[in-house]
Amino acid sequence: MTPLYTALAVLVTFIWGVNFTFIAWGLDSFPPLMLTALRFFFTAVPLVFFLKPPKFNRTLFIYAIGTFVMQYAFVFTAMHLGASAGLTALLLQIQIFITVLLAYFILGEAVNRMQIIGMIVGVLGLGVIALNLGGDMPLAGFVCILIAAIGWSFGNIASKQASAQATLKAAQQESSASIVSPATGKNKASALSALALVVWGGLIACVILTLSSLIFETEAWQLATFTEASLKSWLSLGFIVYISTLIGFGLWAHLLSQNTASKVMPFALLVPVFGMTTSVLLTGEVVTWWKMLAMILILSGLLLANMKLTKKPKSA
Repeated sequence: MTPLYTALAVLVTFIWGVNFTFIAWGLDSFPPLMLTALRFFFTAVPLVFFLKPPKFNRTLFIYAIGTFVMQYAFVFTAMHLGASAGLTALLLQIQIFITVLLAYFILGEAVNRMQIIGMIVGVLGLGVIALNLGGDMPLAGFVCILIAAIGWSFGNIASKQASAQATLKAAQQESSASIVSPATGKNKASALSALALVVWGGLIACVILTLSSLIFETEAWQLATFTEASLKSWLSLGFIVYISTLIGFGLWAHLLSQNTASKVMPFALLVPVFGMTTSVLLTGEVVTWWKMLAMILILSGLLLANMKLTKKPKSA
């Protein structure tokens, strides 16, 4: 990955790490499914009226359901059940390993030896959390996060496929209409297709999540829920929508379209580091020895997974 893509990957993971604290604040006023539905309503509106929709096919629906519906409905529910922001950010990163494996079996992307070692070390870090369930990570919350991780993994693969197809088509159309450099046309098309994917995927998710909330959270759908919501919860919703979703997922989809999943996904291991740090500073979450051990293992896994194997040149 180029230095620019590396910096963008770190920026996105920082945004997503901080986002877990904002989710906790948003849940102070809204039930989980309603908060998730509101998130994707404001993600889609009004941009949905200005961005050309991607091709409506199975890939788009898998992306919307996996990345948005499954991931966030279950993450928000897990935190509503008592899972802390820091531990939620940490456990959710099992999606990294699932994504790399899916990319290997579905897309045929290569995985080298160091990446496998890095994934194993990262899984050990997640295992430390699994062995210390209870307190700020109840069993029900743990199961919800596992389901969320599976959904996000399938969404990542769908995102890469949809973005690559849309980027190729848009670049071809732009190159035939005007004279631009291949790199400029490709990057511009990729950025626009990534944003359109997030916005239109958010619209699909909003419909599904709103119906789900109306069924399971019927009593919450009254005017008092919105008028009595705290300012902190509304501001948190704003961060979740415009910073975490539109900017975060837009950049992430762009990164996946320009690089192999095995190169991009290990950066998501930084999310729990940022998530745990901000949760400690902003919500007072207690750091224990096993939380620190888990973070060290996960960060080590990230470093190992991104080490390049070099071969010594043969002597003449």
